[in-house]
Amino acid sequence: MPVTSDIVRTWRAPRAVMRSILDQGRREDRAIAYLMIACFLIFVAQWPRLSRTAAGFDLPPGVEAPELDRLMAYEFLAWLMVWPLFLYFLAGALHLLARLVGGKGTMYGARIALFWTMLATSPAILLHGMTRGFIGPGVESNLVGAIWLIAFTIIWVQSMREAESRP
Repeated sequence: MPVTSDIVRTWRAPRAVMRSILDQGRREDRAIAYLMIACFLIFVAQWPRLSRTAAGFDLPPGVEAPELDRLMAYEFLAWLMVWPLFLYFLAGALHLLARLVGGKGTMYGARIALFWTMLATSPAILLHGMTRGFIGPGVESNLVGAIWLIAFTIIWVQSMREAESRP
């Protein structure tokens, strides 16, 4: 099934989608692809906010607006170099924690659960980025961010439950 269809299905039945992904076998190339695409989409979601900051909005009085290319370079480095390493570590640590409470899954299952959740919730991140860039910080941005956080948590917990329930 196409990834876009699976993303839509994940919002309705995360365990079923995770089951179908895990049934396709262990594929590290798929895991890293999910992670890197998700990180790239999160990087893209930052562009409106970075443009707003570079234009001088939402800065304290007297603070000079930073250059957009510098902001973009830092964000690129963070989302495509640093965060992937941290997320690999996080997935491993959470797998070990799941093992302590009776999980039977593998490190791969924990990784794919986290990375797929990031990719599946990326539309909400993109919406949050647009809201933050076009409207600015405030209730609307916080509401969209809360929706993303709740969706991420629910989908991730369900995906981890599925991944850790199978050897």
